[in-house]
Amino acid sequence: MSAFCAGLALFAPRHSLAQSSQTRSEALPALIAEALNDPKIPAMGLLVIRHGVIAEQAVDGVRAAGKPDRVTREGRWHIGSDAKAMTATMVARLVERGVLSWTTPLSRLLPEVAMRPEYRDVTLVDLLSHRAGLRDLDDTGDAKMIAQAFADRRPLPTQRQDFARQVLNEPPIGSARAASAYSNSDYVLAGAIAERATGKTFEVLMQQEVFRPLGMKVDFQPYAGGEILGHKAGKPLVGLQADNPPLFAPAGAVRLTLRDWAAFAIDQMAGERGQGRLLAASTYVLLHKPQGDTAAALGWGVRTTWPKTAPIRMLTHAGSNGYSTALIALAPDQMGGVLVAANAGEGTEVEAVESTLLIKLMTGIVAGD
Repeated sequence: MSAFCAGLALFAPRHSLAQSSQTRSEALPALIAEALNDPKIPAMGLLVIRHGVIAEQAVDGVRAAGKPDRVTREGRWHIGSDAKAMTATMVARLVERGVLSWTTPLSRLLPEVAMRPEYRDVTLVDLLSHRAGLRDLDDTGDAKMIAQAFADRRPLPTQRQDFARQVLNEPPIGSARAASAYSNSDYVLAGAIAERATGKTFEVLMQQEVFRPLGMKVDFQPYAGGEILGHKAGKPLVGLQADNPPLFAPAGAVRLTLRDWAAFAIDQMAGERGQGRLLAASTYVLLHKPQGDTAAALGWGVRTTWPKTAPIRMLTHAGSNGYSTALIALAPDQMGGVLVAANAGEGTEVEAVESTLLIKLMTGIVAGD
């Protein structure tokens, strides 16, 4: 569905930015300024990680189209499905403590939910790598469900259990543990499973297990004035319907500063070396490992074919709630990465602009510039 537009694969630019050998801090503002020549992009932020620390960051543009207030480094960006890696990390924390298990089947994780036999032996690893056979959500086909979700005032765990009952009784789109088929439904189910196992809401679990331990300031409240706002048809949005319904938060509903996003990204990379603050090194490695014959890890896509001359391993993701967009690429073996965010929605070609910027900056990281 377009409001959940997201994916695991990046690096397919369709927009040309002027070439420059500069990728250090003095170049970031110029790169953003050039991107903002597109009047459909109100604001953009870039952050570069080198050697495991924030090396450069820059933001520019306005928080809301038609308003004079400029974005600042303290502004919070919606990163859409790039937050799936955070959901997977929260689940991993529960697994490490024995609250959940990677191998327990859905029939035991959600015993109160009647489900089709094809889903009964699906595991959390299958869900988090999009290999459960569940269809994705769709703006058009699921319009009624989405409208009802906006109006639903029941507790979110109740809503997510009902969602599980619905999707687990629909025919699968493919076999479990076969090809990876990107589906936001997978992550809503993972959130429902964590809620049932702990008796806590997904939102509370994320604060306790991920955000607070890393010193990240994140909330799930509706957009209000004074924030970096997403846009629909060029118009800024506020209130509950400026995002997807809260029901779907486990699939990606995080707004945060670039610096807080970088704190998570750095911990993911450092974790593989036994220097993470959240998990054992082996668990970080599992989160970043492609499952089966796919490029899908747990909350990440894994790319091993770029650059062509000397490919490196990269963790990637693209995210959008339909009104804002974001991209991330990390090179754990080099302890480097790039984060890109913009408050422009679909139909603006902003994803292509972001992808081009990301490639340019990742090229500098690989080259050691």
